[in-house]
Amino acid sequence: MRIDILTLFPEMFEGFLSCSIIKRAIEKKKVEINIVNFRNYSKDPHNKVDDTPYGGGCGMVLMIQPIYDAVMSLKKENTKVILLTPDGMVYNQKKAYELKENKHLILICGHYEGFDERIKSIVDYSISIGDYVLTGGEIPSMIITDTVVRLIDGVIDSNSHIKDSFNPKTNLLDYPTYTKPREFMGMKVPEVLLNGNHKEIEEYRTKESLEKTRKIRPDLLEK
Repeated sequence: MRIDILTLFPEMFEGFLSCSIIKRAIEKKKVEINIVNFRNYSKDPHNKVDDTPYGGGCGMVLMIQPIYDAVMSLKKENTKVILLTPDGMVYNQKKAYELKENKHLILICGHYEGFDERIKSIVDYSISIGDYVLTGGEIPSMIITDTVVRLIDGVIDSNSHIKDSFNPKTNLLDYPTYTKPREFMGMKVPEVLLNGNHKEIEEYRTKESLEKTRKIRPDLLEK
């Protein structure tokens, strides 16, 4: 898979790309991630990428020309273009699985007051990571990249994400987990996890997953 991230702040991605699972996925050539400064595509003499909104209003709006040219220069036949914006569809694990099936993604990070609405004419999805507003799309682009890359075959053990919270097949929260010591300040590991009976352990985990979801996210059970 190849992921191109269009941003005005490439330096924000230095740590993200050089640590942990993302770093290993790049090194194993499971994914190619390119950070593209779309200011380089501006045709303005001063590399300007934003301007005041028509009709008045506060803030500056990203212009269509630099982003359009950047997308067109990178886009291939099988590319999916994603605009990161608060007014997009709310992102979830099901969408992560869908995006994982693509060979090439382009993620557009917004900034300032917003986008020229015409930019949406060149995107396949407008995505929001939640009902709140950030200063830019860089953090959302990292979230989407992380959630998609970890699902690519060979990046992590497939059993790790098959039993994740929000897996589309179950739509449940993950069951509680424990490790050593067996007891800490009077809090003990449930005995069923220590008896070696895999059938009982699986039944216990399913029950706990359902109960946890019922208490914390009952809306997931409705789905």
